[in-house]
Amino acid sequence: MRILLVEDDKNLNQTLHYSLRQEGFEVDSCYDGEEALYYIEETPYDLILLDRMLPFLDGLSVLKKIRAAGIHTPVILLTALGELDDKIAGLDSGADDYLVKPFHFDELSARIRSILRRPTKLVPLGSLLFSDLTFFPESLTLTGPVDRCTLSRREGALLETFLRNANVSLSRARLLTHVWGPDSDVEDGNLDNYIYFLRRRLRSVGSAAQIVTVRGVGYRLED
Repeated sequence: MRILLVEDDKNLNQTLHYSLRQEGFEVDSCYDGEEALYYIEETPYDLILLDRMLPFLDGLSVLKKIRAAGIHTPVILLTALGELDDKIAGLDSGADDYLVKPFHFDELSARIRSILRRPTKLVPLGSLLFSDLTFFPESLTLTGPVDRCTLSRREGALLETFLRNANVSLSRARLLTHVWGPDSDVEDGNLDNYIYFLRRRLRSVGSAAQIVTVRGVGYRLED
């Protein structure tokens, strides 16, 4: 089980990180809301522990953004704001549980176990097929003739765009809009980096499919 811990108090972050590792969890840690969004977009987690008062982007804003993006990973809010209205705001923003500081680690551990025991949502996984590839968007799993791998969320979004438009030349602008959103100020170089990452993924699973460069236009997935 992999947990993302978002807590700006470095001492508390380190203490919780150590305790969670002792419980057998894989743990990634970060200290502000913007960094948390990057981690969540790039890595599928089983649970997110999210401080409410964070630098750059507060916890409720992070929560609202990931829920709006269709990311349903369970979230426990960790906060010193313990009034009824605060709890209601947190739960209404998409939190699955709400733990008020200071708390004992044993209580946090019990709440984590409770959430992870809940049945996962019955979402049709579906699959996208092309050439010798099978991609499951829900689990971000890519399978080829010789191996399988798990993609990051961004890699998955880019590959899904190619698979839904196989053998079609896609402009750079269209790919940037589909993957990063119409209002993103992401640089073109980011797209090139992720194309490189995907090409490595295709080779790693032994696929004959290729992402080719279409000069003056963009890229195309072909067999």
